[in-house]
Amino acid sequence: MWINPEDVLLASALWITERANPYFILQKRKGHGDGGGGLAGLLVGTMDVVLDSSARVAPYRILYQTPDSLVYWIIAHGTSRKEITEHWEWLEHNLLQTLSIFENENDITTFVKGKVQGIIAEYNKNQEFKEDDDTDKFKEAIAKFRKLFGMPEEEKLVNYYSCSYWKGKVPRQGWLYLSINHVCFYSYLLGKEAKLVVRWADITQLDKSATLLLPEVIRVSTRARHHLFSVFLNINETFQLAEQLANIAMRQLLDNKGFEQDRSLPKLKRKSPQKVSALKRDLDARAKSERYRALFRLPKDEKLDGHTDCTLWTPFNKRHILGQMFVSTNYICFNGKEETVCSLIIPLREVTIVEKADSSNVLPSPLSISTKNRMTFLFANLKDRDFLVQRISDFLQQTTSKIYLEREPTGSLTSSDDEVTSQLGSLLSCSPPRSSLGSDGERQFNLNDSSVPTATQALMTMYRRRSPEEFNPKLAKEFLKEQAWKNHLTEYGQGVCMYRTEKTKDLVLQGIPENMRGELWLLFSGAINEMVTHPGYYEDLVEKSMGQYNLATEEIERDLHRSLPEHPAFQNEMGIAALRRVLTAYAFRNPNIGYCQAMNIVTSVLLLYAKEEEAFWLLVALCERMLPDYYNTRVVGALVDQGVFEELAREYVPQLYDCMQDLGVISTISLSWFLTLFLSVMPFESAVVVVDCFFYEGIKVIFQLALSVLHANIHQLLGCKDDGEAMTVLGRYLDSVTNKDSTLPPIPHLHSLLTDNGEPHPEVDIFKLVRSSYEKFGSIRADVIEQMRFKQRLRVIQTIEDTTKRNVVRTIVTETPFGIDELEELFVLFKTEHLTSCYWGGGTNLSERHDPSLPYLEQYRINVEQFRGLFVLLFPWANEAHSDPLAARFFRLLDHNGDALINFREFISGLSVLCYGDLTDKLKILYKMHVLPDVSTDEPDSAFEATQYFFEDITPETSMGKWQDYSFCTSDYRHYLKIWNQDSKSNPESTKNLPKLNQGQFIELCKTLYSMFSEDLAEQELYHATATVTSLLLEMGEVGKMFCCPGPRSQDHEDRDRDREGCPPPDRPTADCSARSQEPAEPGNRDGEEEEEQTDQSSPKEAGTLSSAAAMLTSDDETKDDTSVSSYSVLSAGSHELDDNKLQCEDIADDTVLVRSHGSLPHSTSIDKDWAITFEQFLASVLTEHALVQYFEKPVDMLARITNAKNMRKVGRTSLSFSDYEISLSA
Repeated sequence: MWINPEDVLLASALWITERANPYFILQKRKGHGDGGGGLAGLLVGTMDVVLDSSARVAPYRILYQTPDSLVYWIIAHGTSRKEITEHWEWLEHNLLQTLSIFENENDITTFVKGKVQGIIAEYNKNQEFKEDDDTDKFKEAIAKFRKLFGMPEEEKLVNYYSCSYWKGKVPRQGWLYLSINHVCFYSYLLGKEAKLVVRWADITQLDKSATLLLPEVIRVSTRARHHLFSVFLNINETFQLAEQLANIAMRQLLDNKGFEQDRSLPKLKRKSPQKVSALKRDLDARAKSERYRALFRLPKDEKLDGHTDCTLWTPFNKRHILGQMFVSTNYICFNGKEETVCSLIIPLREVTIVEKADSSNVLPSPLSISTKNRMTFLFANLKDRDFLVQRISDFLQQTTSKIYLEREPTGSLTSSDDEVTSQLGSLLSCSPPRSSLGSDGERQFNLNDSSVPTATQALMTMYRRRSPEEFNPKLAKEFLKEQAWKNHLTEYGQGVCMYRTEKTKDLVLQGIPENMRGELWLLFSGAINEMVTHPGYYEDLVEKSMGQYNLATEEIERDLHRSLPEHPAFQNEMGIAALRRVLTAYAFRNPNIGYCQAMNIVTSVLLLYAKEEEAFWLLVALCERMLPDYYNTRVVGALVDQGVFEELAREYVPQLYDCMQDLGVISTISLSWFLTLFLSVMPFESAVVVVDCFFYEGIKVIFQLALSVLHANIHQLLGCKDDGEAMTVLGRYLDSVTNKDSTLPPIPHLHSLLTDNGEPHPEVDIFKLVRSSYEKFGSIRADVIEQMRFKQRLRVIQTIEDTTKRNVVRTIVTETPFGIDELEELFVLFKTEHLTSCYWGGGTNLSERHDPSLPYLEQYRINVEQFRGLFVLLFPWANEAHSDPLAARFFRLLDHNGDALINFREFISGLSVLCYGDLTDKLKILYKMHVLPDVSTDEPDSAFEATQYFFEDITPETSMGKWQDYSFCTSDYRHYLKIWNQDSKSNPESTKNLPKLNQGQFIELCKTLYSMFSEDLAEQELYHATATVTSLLLEMGEVGKMFCCPGPRSQDHEDRDRDREGCPPPDRPTADCSARSQEPAEPGNRDGEEEEEQTDQSSPKEAGTLSSAAAMLTSDDETKDDTSVSSYSVLSAGSHELDDNKLQCEDIADDTVLVRSHGSLPHSTSIDKDWAITFEQFLASVLTEHALVQYFEKPVDMLARITNAKNMRKVGRTSLSFSDYEISLSA
C-alpha cells in the first residue's frame, strides 16, 4: 500500500534490491521468502520478531531517490510480491517519463511526495475511510496478529506485550497477543517458529507467581496443560488485562453476555502511549468504573468520567482531608487516602450550586458545591479546576433535563398516587384491631388496581409488641441508640450526602435502631439511588407481573409459607401477599435469575424493616451488586465465595483447614451461611445485626464472621469424627448467639436441629462476636476478595461446564452407538462451534442459542451456519465443493421444532444414522431430506404428495434464496415437521408411511447424489450407477402415472380388483412386454405426444438384476400401495429396454432439469405433478447397483474424523490447521 513518504538513511541495510531505475528502488527484506537468506536472513528474521519490526508484516518496499541525493524516501510497502509489483508498474508507466521533464531535483521530490499523498487521499475517499482511535503502530500489530494466527476482522486485538514463553526448560522470546476471545503467542528464533492459540473460555486457572529461577511468571492453565510466560516489561498491566479478558469470557459462558465495545470514549490524547488501542482504553475505563461503583455502591450503569487528587474540608473536625474526587455522569464522590477516614457521595440530582471560590495560600483553587438539604462541601487543591467545573456543569445540565423529562408526563399521576399512599398509611396506622387489619390487608394487597398502591409501612411497625414491663430497660437502651444516631446525622449530615467516617462504622457495629434500620439499609446499600431515579418502576412491575404464571411464580408460591414462619408478620395473608409481590416483581425484572431458594428468607427480613418498594430495591442491590450471581440457577456466586472462604480458612486458621476439608464441612456450611446472610442459621434478632454490618461493609463481614465462628470452635471441631458431628457443634454454637439489646419478643428458633442430649451451649453475644471478627480478621480487604473471586470463578465455571458435558453425555449415551469418549469429543466440537458464533456474530439472537437455565441438552444450540462447518468436518456424505445444499437439507430434517436451531441430541441423532445406521436408515434419511419443501429450489411446484400426506395445502415460496438465509424461511416446512413428529411418536415409522417424492423433489435428489460422489475414489463407477438408478426410477414414475389418473370411484375399484387378480384393465396398456412396446401413448402424457419405445437388447446380467429387484419388491404386498405394485409389475416385464432410456446427467448443473434421452419427459422445465415415486421404489432401485450399496454401507472411522476436526477447528476456521493448546514448530 502507498504510505506517506518517510526518509531512510541506510537503504541497503537488511534489505535486498530486486529492481531499480534512476528514481525508484524495489527491495525485499532479508530472510523473507523461499531463499531464507542464509544465516544473515535468520538473524534478520529473529530481530524483526524480537524488536516488533513492521518489516515482518510488509517485507517489500519501494524507495524514491534522486540521483544526486543520499537520502531515500519510502513511498510504498507491501505484504506480497503481487501487491508491490502493481505499485512498481504504476510508477514506471505513469511517473518515469514525467520526472525526466523536471530540471530541479527538489521539484522532483516535491512532485513525487504530492503525487503519493494524493493517491492516499483518493483511496481513503473512495473507501469511505473512517478515522479511528488506533495509532499506526497498533494497526501494524493488528495486521501481524491477523496474518500470524489467521484471525478474522471480527476478532479484536486489545494489546500485545514482549515476553518469553517457556517450553520445557527453553525460553522462546516473542510477543504475547491478547484479544477479546484468545490469548496468542508468536516467536521466531533462528528459523524456529512457535505459535500458541488458547481461547479464554478454555482457561481454568490464571495466576501470577514467582519461582526460584524467574521472579515473576504469568501461568495460563487449561484442561490439557500449563503455559508459562515471563520477562515482561510491565507484568502487572499484562496480568490485569488478562484477568479482565478471562472474566469477560467466563461471563459469556455464564449468562451469554457478549462483549460490546464502548464507542463513547474520548479521543486519544497525543501524550498517550503509541501502542494503546481504543479497545484497551475501553477495558481500562470499564475496570475503573467497576471499582468506582463497588467503592461507593452506585448503580450498575454508572460510568466514571475521571478522578483527581484534592482535599475536602470536614466541618465535624475542622480539617482538610487529603483524598481523591471522582466525577461520573450522575455523582460526585470523595474518598480519603486513609481508609475509613471519610467518604462522601453527592448525587447531582441533589446539587443546586457549583461555584469556584476565591483562591488563597491556605486554600488554593477551592470549589464549593451546595445541595438541596443546605449542605455545602468545600474541595480545594484541584489541579484543573476550570475544566472540572465545566464537566460538572455539563453533567448537571443533563441531570436537570432528565428530571424534567421524567416528571413532566407523569406529574399528575404521581401526585394522586402520593395522596392514595398517604391515605393508606393513615389507614394502616389507625386500625386498632389486629385481626381486622389482617383481613383488610389481605383484601387490599390482593387487589391490583392502579388506585390501590402497595404497602407504605414496614411490617415490623404493625407487629411490634412492647407491652411487657420487663422490656423497659431494653427500650431505654434502644432509645439511647436512636439518640446517638440522630446526633450523628445532625453533625455529619443526613441522607445520601452524609459524611461516612470511622464513627459511622462504630455506630453500625453497635447495632442500628429498629426504627431506623430500613432507612439506613437503603442508604448504605445504595438502593436509595436506584429507587429515587426510577419512580413508579416497582408499581409498574407489580401490575405487569400479577396474574402471570411461570416456573418462577410456581416456586415462589411453594416457598411463601416457609419464609420466616415463626414471625407473626408472615402468619397471615398480609405479609405473605407483600412477599409474593416483591419476589414476583423481581422475577419479572430479572428473568435470568427469576427466583432462587433463600431469596424468600432474605426478602421477608427486608419487608420487616422497609416499605414494600424499598424492600424491592434492597433486593435488587443484593442480587445484582452486593452478592453477584448468588441467586442464579446454579448459585455460581455462592460457589465462588465458598472457594474464597476455603482460601481464607487455609490462610487464617491453617490448623483447622485440613480437618475441615477431610470432613467436607466447609462446602456444606458456607452455602447456607452466605446465601441467607446467617438468617437461616442464627436467631433472628441476632442475624439482623449481621445484615446491618453487611449493608455497610459488604461481603467481607460475612467472611470475617464465618472465620470467627470456626476459630471459636476450633478445639471441638478438631475432635469431630464426621461431618454430622461437626455440623452439630457449629449449629449449637450459632443457635446460642443472642442479642440482649433486642426489643423484640423472643421468637422460637427453628433453624438448628440438635441431635444430641448435651447441655445447651453458653450464650454468645452477637456484638462481641462481630467485634471479635473485626479484631481478628479485619485485615481482609475488599480488593483481595475480588482477586480471590476471579481465581475461584474460573474454577467454578469450568467445573460447571465439565459437569454439563458429563450430564449431556450420560443422558444420550444409551440412545446412540457412539462411545462416551466420542460423545465428549463431539460435544466439545459442538460447543466450540456455538462459541465461535458468539465471538464473530451470526444470524440468530445469541440469547436464544444459549440459555444456562435450560436443561443441559438445550443449553447449547447451533444454527444452520454453524452446522455447515461441523457437517463438512464430521459427516461422511460431505465434500468441500457441494456440501452446502446437503447440509441445509440435513439441518432442516434435524430441526424438529422448526426454530432454526438444533441441540446436541438432534445433532447426534443425525450423525449416528450416517455413521452407524444400516443401508435402509441412511437411504431413508436421504429420502426424507428431499420430501421437505426445498429452501434453495427455483422450481414453481412444491412437494405435491407430501402435502397430501400431511393433510395441509402448503405452497412454498417460488424463490427462497441461498440456504444461508434459511432462518428467514423456516415456516414453509415447520408444519410438516411438527405433524411428522406427532405421527412418529404415536406410530412407529415404516417405509409405507413415508410420503411420495414428486418430480421436482426427485430432481433435487438426483443432484444431491451426483454431488455426494464428486470426490470419491470410485467416482465414475458411482456416477454410472446413479444414472442407471435414476433412469429406472423415471420409468417407474412414468408408468405409475397410468394408475394415478383421476376417474370414477367404481372404475378405480374395478382396476384395483383386476390388479389383484393379475388381469390388465380393458382400456389400459397390459403388463406384457410386446403389448406395451406397441402402445401409442400413455394416457397420463399431458402433451399428447406419442412416446417411442425402442427395444434394445440389454445384457443378461442387467436384465436379471432388474427382474430380481422387481420380483423382490412385488413379493410383499403388505408394505406397498397398489400403485407401486402395478408399476413394478410393468417394469419387470420391460426392464430390458432401459439401456437406451438411461438418464443423461453426468454433467448436471444446479439449474438443470433431469430428462430422459428419448422423450419420456417433455424437454421443458415444467414439473409433472402426476409423476411420483415411493421410498420402496427408491430403495429397491439403489439395491440393484452394487457400487451404491457399497458406498452407503462403507464403515466410518469416527475417531479419525474427530481428530481431523480438532486439528482443523482453529478458532472456527477450517482453512487453518492447528492443535489446541500446543506449540507448533516449523523450521
